[in-house]
Amino acid sequence: MNNRYKALLLLAFFALLPITLIAQNEESHRGEYLYEKRHPLRETRAVWLTTIGGLDWPRIKATDPASRERQKEELVHILDNYKRANINTVIFQTRVRAALLYPSKIEPWELSLTGVAGKDPGYDPLAFCIEECHKRGMELHAWVVCIPIGTTERQAKYGSASLVKKRKELVKTAKGGEMFMIPGKPETADYIASICKEIVENYDVDGISLDYIRYPESIFNFSDDELYSRTSSLSKADWKRENINRIVRRVHDVVKPIKPWVKLSSSPIGKYRDTSRYSAGGWNGYNAVWQDPVLWLEKNWQDLLFPMMYFTGNNYYPFLFQWAEKANGHPICPGLGIYFLDPREGRWTLNEVRAEMHTARNSGIGGIAFYRGEFLTNNTKGIYDTTCDEFFPYPALTARMTWMGDTLAPPSPTSLYYKDGILHWKSPLHTLSNSPCEGEDSIRKVPSPLGEDGRGLLYNIYGSNTYPVDVTKAENLLAVRVQDDHWTLNARAQKVRHYAVTAIDRLGNESPALQEEKPTIELPEHINVPRLINRDLKGTSKATGKKNKKKKKR
Repeated sequence: MNNRYKALLLLAFFALLPITLIAQNEESHRGEYLYEKRHPLRETRAVWLTTIGGLDWPRIKATDPASRERQKEELVHILDNYKRANINTVIFQTRVRAALLYPSKIEPWELSLTGVAGKDPGYDPLAFCIEECHKRGMELHAWVVCIPIGTTERQAKYGSASLVKKRKELVKTAKGGEMFMIPGKPETADYIASICKEIVENYDVDGISLDYIRYPESIFNFSDDELYSRTSSLSKADWKRENINRIVRRVHDVVKPIKPWVKLSSSPIGKYRDTSRYSAGGWNGYNAVWQDPVLWLEKNWQDLLFPMMYFTGNNYYPFLFQWAEKANGHPICPGLGIYFLDPREGRWTLNEVRAEMHTARNSGIGGIAFYRGEFLTNNTKGIYDTTCDEFFPYPALTARMTWMGDTLAPPSPTSLYYKDGILHWKSPLHTLSNSPCEGEDSIRKVPSPLGEDGRGLLYNIYGSNTYPVDVTKAENLLAVRVQDDHWTLNARAQKVRHYAVTAIDRLGNESPALQEEKPTIELPEHINVPRLINRDLKGTSKATGKKNKKKKKR
């Protein structure tokens, strides 16, 4: 065991130590925590928003104008709850089972929207969700389910519009009538990439997240081995892994030339491979379903991972540190199966989830993801309260995409001022230059707030009672990814005296801060502050010379 691995195991031990030494009831007082309170400025905080069967959304079917509006309001309510928890990444299930949540030229409408397969809900749910996420400073990653396409019964509902009818050569039926796309056919990679291309070309998504990018589990008795003998000289295992690699690589090669800032990710099996001391119990990505996500990071085919780490104890911690060792400079955000907090699903305790969250954060792995949204917003066993109060009391920026090779910061905003509860600033309007200007080695010049290169500029707001505002501290971050050149102070912002604004591009590069020259909020000059303090300490009003008995009673 190398020294780095030993160090990581020690980190896990000390993260769990408070739970081992101190018995704490799960109904303990909010705000009393057993762990170090360390809040990073950059951390991906993701939720999978599941649309298959309306599991998280939509519960209301859009069958007429009135129900369509209620369906939208339902989604807005969910996103408001995410915002209050300072979630910054929504993984929105966009391709479900060879059906989509936007008007497509490739596949039909998903049936969960209206209850009828292929029926238009009367609006564009993907566009609507993107707009609402961006209003709240959250990223929207389009969740694309790749290989499974549902049962024969489900696909029959789509009739001639179904993938089975249009591209039957790419589909195979397995045990129980479950249908899958065939990884061994190169055309499968082209097909999945075409959907990702359609999304990126037509929508302002922040990411594409590939799900079920693997071979079906052995219980389905799925096989495309007939292709192997006549197409490859590799071992069968390597051939299968290459089939999955081809899909990931093809999506990358199609998406990145269009919008290089779109984050490519996937949700691999939570255990990459057996470790030297701990077995995955026959269920790891590399040997059971032929995934190699570590290679995807090494080749920069993917920007980050959301491994499905729906385990506890020795099935979680050793594999968490294995991911941390193999991240290759990319964020890895363990997906926590918080649905096991529900007694109908499992027997997890809140403290088990807290320990996993703290260990993931202290390892510096890059973030946390929750599966799935309903169990978070329902506050199952207090997970929502814990998330808001203990883990995410402040906003956070997502990772800076340094592996893309573009680390030039945008220019700072100008002319920051405050008026009537609103902060105002001016967007930088400079000439685009791909090379640094003289004396500005790390500043990128952009021609407009959106930029001719299409990357776009957004703004982060910081505030504190100390001048200048320290923009390296998470507790000073007030708002992220603001789209406009003004921002209305929220309740938290109204409690500080100084503000600063930075510009941030879609790759996560942040400008130097534009600081205020004087406090926004000042006490009137005629108020004698020392006198007020003395009066309150003595409980006596010197102006009247009488004891303030009424105040004491109150």
